[in-house]
Amino acid sequence: MSWVDRILYFVVSLLTGGAIVALITVAEQAIAEPIVTESTSTVTTNGSQTTTVKSPPPSAIAPQFSAGNNSDLCTIGATGAVQTQILGISVGSTFTEENCIRLKNAKTLYDMGMKVAAVSVMCQDKKVFDAMMNAGTPCPYDGLIGDAAKTAWQVHESKQPVEGEVDEPTAEDKRNQALGIVGSIFGGLLLF
Repeated sequence: MSWVDRILYFVVSLLTGGAIVALITVAEQAIAEPIVTESTSTVTTNGSQTTTVKSPPPSAIAPQFSAGNNSDLCTIGATGAVQTQILGISVGSTFTEENCIRLKNAKTLYDMGMKVAAVSVMCQDKKVFDAMMNAGTPCPYDGLIGDAAKTAWQVHESKQPVEGEVDEPTAEDKRNQALGIVGSIFGGLLLF
């Protein structure tokens, strides 16, 4: 799940929670019976009034998470803030981009003259692995390269990289689900 998907998931969860609370509030008001009162009063007032505001209005400011000028970091920041008349909430988190780490590791190995090891790191990605096989330059296998590596990969198909396991949710998926639940709760609280 990319960082954009995570941010969208959080925002959608926040909006969904708020919409549910709004619907419940509207439904309660529609069911309530009107109260009718009849009264007559006369009020005469003389005077003056002065209002002085000594503090700025409340505001929730989203924290800033960024890599700054250091391009060696493979993290992405995601933040958000919501402010109402009464309550303001801001949240933020960072996410590690795994493909960025793979690219940096491969470049470092290549820069040290370890070209086969750099290709091996890149071949851990299923798309790169398939592209290398289709190009006729198979990924190295246990020190073997070229046709010997191709034969070894055909014999040991179970060791080829796979796209991604979908059977069990990852820690990242669990964290995103928790953020969605928290966002829904905060969205509901903001409407009260």
